[in-house]
Amino acid sequence: QVQLVESGGGLVQPGGSLRLSCAASGLTLGYYAIGWFRQAPEKEREGVSYISRSTGSTYYVRSVKGRFTISRDNAKNTVYLQMNSLKPEDTAVYYCATDPKVVTTTEGVLISSDPNGYWGQGTQVTVSS
Repeated sequence: QVQLVESGGGLVQPGGSLRLSCAASGLTLGYYAIGWFRQAPEKEREGVSYISRSTGSTYYVRSVKGRFTISRDNAKNTVYLQMNSLKPEDTAVYYCATDPKVVTTTEGVLISSDPNGYWGQGTQVTVSS
């Protein structure tokens, strides 16, 4: 049975940091591109970061670029999202998912989900003083 499990969320003050983990069982994450998505209350889900399957190329949406870093440890079958300089607007439930799509435009990066991808249950990130 395929399972993705996110962890590492919590309550942090503005300017603080968190590292999210996405651990997989039942599949080898190294065979997949992985995306981190988030959904805030009453807002649509948005893709924030992407790491490719083979080259490890990374992409970030403009709102998190320079503050978030996605990485993968294939030996641990885990993908991470290091989040620094957190802002209240980063508050959301964060999900990892397989097989996202990324498009780069003059407006920036757009990361979308695959309807057949695997998803975790999400981890809550709250940025508040």
